Amino acid sequence: MSTLEEIKARLDAHIGETVTVVSQAGRKKYTERSGILRSTFPSLFVVELDEEAQFKQASYSYTDVLTKTVDVNFAE
Repeated sequence: MSTLEEIKARLDAHIGETVTVVSQAGRKKYTERSGILRSTFPSLFVVELDEEAQFKQASYSYTDVLTKTVDVNFAE
């Protein structure tokens, strides 16, 4: 089991890299967004989304990653 500090440290190591974020958008609905991990803050991280996205950037909390509401995948 990861802690919030471990999740933040793992994301800190990938700043500037391409990530795909899959988040729950409701009951049995998921949204998948790709972009570049731009910055991390004490309680959340910011992803600059690809051009075809409706928004320029999105923020997610480490708690959502811990509770598996949000899944972050790094490009290889």
